[in-house]
Amino acid sequence: MAAKSTDDILRNEKAMEQCYENLIVIDIGANLTNKKYSRDLDSVIQRAKDAGVQKIMVTGTSVKASKEALRLTRIYPGTLYSTAGIHPHDAKSYTDESWNELVSIAQNPECVAVGECGLDYNRNFSEPQEQRRVFRKQIELACNIQKPLFVHERDAHEDLLEILGEYSSRLPPVVIHCFTGTSEHALNYLDKGFYIGLTGYLCKDKSDKGVRKLLVENTIPLDRLLVETDAPFMYPNTRASKLPVHVKDGLSERSMTFLHRYCTFQRNEPCSLPAIVEMIAAFMNKKPEEIALSTSFNALKLFGLSQ
Repeated sequence: MAAKSTDDILRNEKAMEQCYENLIVIDIGANLTNKKYSRDLDSVIQRAKDAGVQKIMVTGTSVKASKEALRLTRIYPGTLYSTAGIHPHDAKSYTDESWNELVSIAQNPECVAVGECGLDYNRNFSEPQEQRRVFRKQIELACNIQKPLFVHERDAHEDLLEILGEYSSRLPPVVIHCFTGTSEHALNYLDKGFYIGLTGYLCKDKSDKGVRKLLVENTIPLDRLLVETDAPFMYPNTRASKLPVHVKDGLSERSMTFLHRYCTFQRNEPCSLPAIVEMIAAFMNKKPEEIALSTSFNALKLFGLSQ
């Protein structure tokens, strides 16, 4: 009998190892309405599931994209969720009529956040004044319907903090999506209680005061960290020369298979998310399953995703 119980223990341990190997993660930002997925979205979603990506939030960046993102949640219920927003690049296309449509989209239960919204002074595709006006309207909407705010910020840190500060007494949770700023910026966001979403930008960051510094110094508490691919963008180039050896060594054969077989610089996919989680873990000197568990729990709780 003793031998049998030892066998049982070994079997249980093996099963636990498999759970750890097959990281279960949640992608809080993928642009699946992008035309690059128009021919094989079924396969993209199936690959993501096979890789361990249990749920994906489809980002709404305009009224049209938000409407399409919501439609996709109906086709893949329980797997896809959506956000509804007007990206700062798209602020110039704002009309009262389209705004009413966005409000209506945002109130659906499958839509779990308001955004992608915010400020982008890097390219100024829309005038900064217009960006600020449309951003404020979306903050008001998030406050009114009490759904998290999904925020984009590029070269507009001070203005963004100032505008969000105007609503501090009634702000819902705020996620700084696809964070690419400095560690100082991250600390400012964390001080306000905001969440930080990280992507494959980790591979691109060569500064000594950016995302990598945040992770190495364990600046981001695990209860404020979220992960996303921002697919089809932000391809995690694990072959980047500046990526430390211990980070490359922390990548599993399984995650590399999905990344290199299905993702490219031209079209990243949600199935690359486990590789991003493994890199974050290596930078933080933690186990990948710890990062996977924390970020998945945060996403489920924050966005109210069904188990």
